[in-house]
Amino acid sequence: MFEKILIANRGEIALRIQRACRELGIKTVVVHSEADADAKYVRLADESVCIGPAPSSHSYMNVPAIISAAEVTDAQAIHPGYGFLSENADFAERVEKSGFVFIGPRPETIRLMGDKISAKAAMKRAGVPCVPGSEGAPPEAPEEIVKLVQTIGYPVIIKAAGGGGGRGMRVVQTEAALLNAISMTRTEAQNAFGNPNVYIEKFLENPRHIEIQVLADEHRNAVSLGDRDCSTQRRHQKLIEEAPAPLLTERQRVKMSLRCIEACRKINYRGAGTFEFLYEKNEFYFIEMNTRLQVEHPVTEMITGIDIVQTQIRIAAGERLAFKQRDIVLKGHAVECRINAEDPYKFTPSPGRITSYHTPGGPGIRIDSHAYNNYLVPPHYDSMIGKLIAYGDTRQQAIARMRIALSETVVEGIRTNIPLHREMMLDAAFLRGGTSIHYLEQKLANSKAQ
Repeated sequence: MFEKILIANRGEIALRIQRACRELGIKTVVVHSEADADAKYVRLADESVCIGPAPSSHSYMNVPAIISAAEVTDAQAIHPGYGFLSENADFAERVEKSGFVFIGPRPETIRLMGDKISAKAAMKRAGVPCVPGSEGAPPEAPEEIVKLVQTIGYPVIIKAAGGGGGRGMRVVQTEAALLNAISMTRTEAQNAFGNPNVYIEKFLENPRHIEIQVLADEHRNAVSLGDRDCSTQRRHQKLIEEAPAPLLTERQRVKMSLRCIEACRKINYRGAGTFEFLYEKNEFYFIEMNTRLQVEHPVTEMITGIDIVQTQIRIAAGERLAFKQRDIVLKGHAVECRINAEDPYKFTPSPGRITSYHTPGGPGIRIDSHAYNNYLVPPHYDSMIGKLIAYGDTRQQAIARMRIALSETVVEGIRTNIPLHREMMLDAAFLRGGTSIHYLEQKLANSKAQ
């Protein structure tokens, strides 16, 4: 086992990784920007290294600075968390070539699954169902593109091969808009991801977003930790997640979990990963694989009792998984609300100083947050300041506990999306379960129209 790990991230996930390390008896090094010098996890770390000014391009995305920090502190491994460099194959490769262990998949796996075209091809070979669409990049000739889309059927969605985070996507309803949409998406993809390649998929009108969490070691052992529903989104960004996904049959769960486990073996996967699917009319369609820890991992931890972050570390240290698939028992239900420093309905960021802060408690309540009273939320990063998780024996109990927890939560001095979460925990369609990825935005649009 490692003696010292460098955490190459910030915010609540830096604190979460730090806690996992402390429980394992591992010392932690935290890198931070000038803007995060007073962060809770920086103060709690065994060592901290400032790696640059506030902009992430000069700090959290600064590979030489992170590698140097690992060298001067004698860290043995680097945990990238999520976001920033977590799915950057070049970074993973640089970490390993510099003599450190990257706590995540192999660089070649990150590359394979980071390109949506190669990922889809790999999943097809592994028997995982995919959305109908182009077999890779569309043809160059305009007339051939038009013919291809006619075989898929409108509407279609143009996606950047190297995209993510809801960017690099454009829905096309008619043939007249097709070629211009492809050109615009290619330009956007080049500017945002340095990769102009795009592909075309059938646009599913009203799907849910369901994902399956997997863990795999380097000894070809792989398990599924069940599914999550992440359909409550705005602008392709998740707001509420729950596990297990409501309204799925046991047969569907087992079938897709087995396919994901088999896919892990076929691509020689190592570490924690998530297969993301669109689900419509009782069918699953693979969209991408996240080769990292997910923001919403706590809901899976709550229903399985497995610490995913500690397991990531153990896998990276070369250990075998301590459990087999038959040992994984899903018990109860968990719901997570992402608490963001933003206007609850316009979603505009609301950085600033928190003047009053109180977190909830009670049975089944977990709060993952780096915020505290008098904490200054910087304007330079993602607006999420924490995650509130509620667990219950049933979905109804988990939601009831979340409702109470949200009513007890106090964050003053800045705006947060807590009012929207309180509203959603009373929403009739959400309470029934199975709402689509478009439901929240449609609900907000209807409220604005009234």
